[in-house]
Amino acid sequence: MSESRSIRVVSVDDHEVVRKGLRFSLLAFDDLELVGEAANGEEALRVCAELQPDVVLMDLRMPGMGGAEATQALLRDHPEVKVIALTSFQEGTRVQQALQAGAIGYLLKDVGADELAQAIRAAHAGRSTISPEAVKALVEAAMAKPDIGHDLTARELDVLALLVEGLGNAEIAERLVISHHTARYHVSSILSKLGAANRAEAAALAVKLGLVT
Repeated sequence: MSESRSIRVVSVDDHEVVRKGLRFSLLAFDDLELVGEAANGEEALRVCAELQPDVVLMDLRMPGMGGAEATQALLRDHPEVKVIALTSFQEGTRVQQALQAGAIGYLLKDVGADELAQAIRAAHAGRSTISPEAVKALVEAAMAKPDIGHDLTARELDVLALLVEGLGNAEIAERLVISHHTARYHVSSILSKLGAANRAEAAALAVKLGLVT
């Protein structure tokens, strides 16, 4: 297949060894071209804005802006891009968060090269690929009775712990090494998920429900 018709891919993962593995794996496929890499969500937004990829392989848990938040922000500005969550985690809540953010696929990092290539091609064509483990986790999550705060992401739990300490958005951003905008986004999401009217109520609920230690 000619280079002009190749599917342009960007990989986003905070571990260099993972990015290197993907780089090597995709070399085996003439119709796939790895055009860029990023180590976190905020870098991913910059790289994708510059390179305009067709498909993004997105890790979920990374320093700074996580994969779900980055997916949502990326698709808001570039709705034509297809995102595949590529992660080590298979909990139902993580799968839900990735798909709700707009990811078209969800695969575990131990996926084989051929299966990954097929998922990239499917995503580019608008078709979803979700690993069996992720499907099982989704079914189990749907059958379980949800508790308040069950849908908070790992990063939101970090932010919530700092809310309990009484920190403001600027202090949270500094402590977690994220932008002020990202901190404000997390706080807003936390209030919504907890059904809290304000920061104080969210902090009180966090302590009452044992969401923070």
